Amino acid sequence: MKLRILIANDDGIYSPGIAALAKVAARFGEVRIVAPDVEQSSMGHAITSSRPLRLRRTPLPGGFEAYRVNGTPADCVALGAYLWKRVDLVLSGINLGPNLGSSCWHSGTLAAAKQAALLGLRGIAFSTSVTEKEHDFTALEPFVNQALQLLLEEKEMCLVNVNLPAKPKGIRWTRQAVKQYDGDVVPGQDPLKRPIYWFTIKPLKGEEEGTDRWAFANNFVSITPLRLDLTDEKELARILALQPGPVTTKAVSPRRKKSKAGK
Repeated sequence: MKLRILIANDDGIYSPGIAALAKVAARFGEVRIVAPDVEQSSMGHAITSSRPLRLRRTPLPGGFEAYRVNGTPADCVALGAYLWKRVDLVLSGINLGPNLGSSCWHSGTLAAAKQAALLGLRGIAFSTSVTEKEHDFTALEPFVNQALQLLLEEKEMCLVNVNLPAKPKGIRWTRQAVKQYDGDVVPGQDPLKRPIYWFTIKPLKGEEEGTDRWAFANNFVSITPLRLDLTDEKELARILALQPGPVTTKAVSPRRKKSKAGK
């Protein structure tokens, strides 16, 4: 029985990256695309709950069954998995721009893969660098194919982040770089001289070997297994060693204010 592969992204239904990913994924199973109707970059794991969602069939090159949704990347995966029964694998991307280190917190690309994991499915996010010239996804195909082969063999991994440099020279298993944050605020003015602000990114240097940033900077495809559990195991173990029993609090009686007459 063929794998059922649901593909989403945050760049929108017409992004060349999603067509490139679908082309490779079709070698491994039956593909269906459900993606936002407009760009949803840096949307994070937002879920639309204040208005209804609409699903519209959308012709795409390659003849893939594709739909656009007026929602977020996580919406697309939740809706796609609901409407297409027995989804085996969810892929997200290929995003136009890497998702490395701390940027994983607000990445819409990774959010689509995380939504899959929340639903009990396997989710894999793919991202690549952006250059001034039109990106050559054909050159990335062998590495996307190899990464998929590796990850389909590792059946225990339910959430994975893959980043592909423009000219890869190999693949590395990595951990997430979390010691630095590349977010930045750039102030400016609108035409009426009122202050405005742009959230953008700043380049980081000094990547630690073994991290996704280090691999990407050295032209290796970075494959990082992730998890949904955000528990700080070290801190939990420390506090349990100090306080092994149940947490208790002593009742504190409120102090009565003395009346002026009592002074």
